[in-house]
Amino acid sequence: MADPRSLRSTLESLDGRGYASYKQLRGRHDLGPATLAVDHVQVDPYAPPSLMRLLVPREAADLPADLVDTAAGRTAVADFLTRRAAEAARRHGPDGRDAGEVSINRPGQEVLERTSVVIGETHVEARLHVALPAAGRRIRGRDAATLLTEVLPRLAEEALHHDALDAAALRAHVTLHRDQLHLRGRLAEAGLVAVVGDGAILPRRSGDSDLPMDAADAVPFSSPESLRVTFELPSGSTVTGMGIPEGVTVIVGGGYHGKSTLLRAVERGIHPHIAGDGREWVLTRDDATAIRAEDGRAATGVDISPFIGDLPSGSDTRDFSTTNASGSTSQAAGLAEAVEAGAKTLLIDEDTSATNFMIRDERMRALIPADREPITPFVDRIRPLHAERGVSTVLVAGGSGAFFDVADQVIALDSYLARDATAEARALAEHPEGPTTAGPVFAGERRRVPQPSSLRSGRGKPAKARGRTAIQQDRTTIDLAAVSQLVDPAQTAALAHALDRLDEMADGRRDVVELIETLCARIDAEGLDALSPHRGHPGAMARPRRQEIHAALNRHRGLRLS
Repeated sequence: MADPRSLRSTLESLDGRGYASYKQLRGRHDLGPATLAVDHVQVDPYAPPSLMRLLVPREAADLPADLVDTAAGRTAVADFLTRRAAEAARRHGPDGRDAGEVSINRPGQEVLERTSVVIGETHVEARLHVALPAAGRRIRGRDAATLLTEVLPRLAEEALHHDALDAAALRAHVTLHRDQLHLRGRLAEAGLVAVVGDGAILPRRSGDSDLPMDAADAVPFSSPESLRVTFELPSGSTVTGMGIPEGVTVIVGGGYHGKSTLLRAVERGIHPHIAGDGREWVLTRDDATAIRAEDGRAATGVDISPFIGDLPSGSDTRDFSTTNASGSTSQAAGLAEAVEAGAKTLLIDEDTSATNFMIRDERMRALIPADREPITPFVDRIRPLHAERGVSTVLVAGGSGAFFDVADQVIALDSYLARDATAEARALAEHPEGPTTAGPVFAGERRRVPQPSSLRSGRGKPAKARGRTAIQQDRTTIDLAAVSQLVDPAQTAALAHALDRLDEMADGRRDVVELIETLCARIDAEGLDALSPHRGHPGAMARPRRQEIHAALNRHRGLRLS
């Protein structure tokens, strides 16, 4: 293993040579504070950056044992170190790609399990992307020597050694994360699907920013007294806020008064947030799934018969497939798929829903007889969904009071201030007990068994993420724009690898649920690296939920069932 002096000498000797000569760097190099593992060298200056890892022995990193003795602690510590590594890379890195550049998958407002920093049994490891310096297609060896033998050791010292960190901030970061997971874990036993903490800042700075609105301009959330709950946390602190109970919750209010903002915060509450985000104490059960209409999406072998039946085309809606779903069929398919994926809470906004899927008023029922209308609206199925399958719904309704008939609780927003409007809504309801059904609506789930190799097309190239909202596999694009609980492009990168692993696992016997559960168990046991097709640096990945893995698979136009 080369030492810093010999590595510098090698790089300086490469100065002015063709860029391909950088391949000599592959292998391991002793940088003093860390070992540098060069796993992949980019083929030219315009290719994706080289993949390198910094490895620091656990005893040298000296991370407090009580912070890394659980999986939750390791996730939080790794998140903290990743953020410090990103700051160090930005602070010390050369200006401009031509002079070289070091980066690491930078987290957003959520704390996720990532591949960027891993706390292993023997080492703390940071996975970096390094754009090696070039002049045209020639090596800038002296700049490369500075980058690898000076910048990277400083980064390792500042981000991976405990004595260089803000110890109090690290401990506070881990404590918050553990408290959040504890509270979320108690929601089910408390009969809640989510909690929205008092004092939370729910609005974001702008429509394209996930940062909180300035506190001076925002209205802090305050729970109605009738819905206020209190939780004692392992750290000894107490959190109060609005508990959203299981069942059917309808959120109402005038336009721009905060209905969708509240629902959006509940959607994002499946992930813990960092201190200062404003949504630290907005926590939602981790199976909660947002549902919306998606015109044009594909669906394969989905049972949408509880909502849509007797189509004029004669299609069997118990085994519904299409490459171009309508608004109503796409929303029905999304709902059925979410339940198959294990969702016990559905999050729905009227604004992003198909109207004819959601409601059918009395005038329309009178004009169009039931035997001529194939759609049974969601308002007629929301109660059986809860009674028969234990699935709760949190729904934003701004233009219709039809859901008052079926609501367990109604929350009204007025200038971002919440109040319990359940009694008023029930007084206005035409049928407070909701519609009745003759018998069970939701039959047992069908087993959907993928055909082997049905996810591969053409030459079978690996799937690749295209930002946060799309995956490309050969000529097939999987559109994930409507999967609103994906929060990071690194999650989409993990989904792309997950699809490849699922294709390898498909044997014509195991169904979609069994395959994805097996894959998730493998990630639990081996970490996110298990998704990568090669050893060493696995690329920038963050863990998606099983619900998002289902969502990506279900939107794959190449999916075929046995």
